[in-house]
Amino acid sequence: MLDAVLFDWGHTLMDWVWEDELVEAGVRAGLEAVGAPPDRAGPVTARYRAEAKLSDWEIPEEVEYEPLVRTMLSESGVDVDDEALRAYLIAEHAAWAPARRPASMSVALLDALRERGLKTGLVSNSMDPPWILMRDLEEQELAERLDAVVFSSEVGVRKPRAEIFQAALERLAVPAERALFVGDRLYADVRGARDVGMRTVQAMWFRAEEDEDDAVPDYRAFTQVDVLNIVRRLVGEL
Repeated sequence: MLDAVLFDWGHTLMDWVWEDELVEAGVRAGLEAVGAPPDRAGPVTARYRAEAKLSDWEIPEEVEYEPLVRTMLSESGVDVDDEALRAYLIAEHAAWAPARRPASMSVALLDALRERGLKTGLVSNSMDPPWILMRDLEEQELAERLDAVVFSSEVGVRKPRAEIFQAALERLAVPAERALFVGDRLYADVRGARDVGMRTVQAMWFRAEEDEDDAVPDYRAFTQVDVLNIVRRLVGEL
């Protein structure tokens, strides 16, 4: 039996492509939003790049991005209150829009799953605050099609930690053995979801990771239509 299908976000329901020039573009946009001198862009950008280089993204604890941004700005001579920090974060995040590329079939796939009476969820690693990420989901027309959304910045730990998957399952009120997880990363998505008892699909339409240790998915999907066909088999349609 299957009651729910949960998804990763980046490289699954959307593509996300790091572009180094967007680091400075985001900083400049943020500084402009808070009325800070543009010559502060250099120091803040350098601090951002240093932080990204030093961060070990395999450490399970999520970065607390809002206080980190406040610190980076303060060290560069830009002090912000809560309202200004929010304005900075919105402008910075908007500058990264070219890096976010929604998959063409995500809306149709979620609709097809919900038409079958299945619940849908999202479990995503992201250091950005949840309130700003929900704006993206709304713009991509995904928010209203998801019954539960859990970000690592909300729960404080990243996939593959069990807590982040369990939070989503609890919100859906679905046991792990009756859920399917779809994600591109073998370690974070496949192994993490498998270890809490979910069946897994490796999403391969944006990128295809090689097998890592024993992180072998139950299924592989080369297109989003493949996910729907896997679900149709699991619910007895095929």
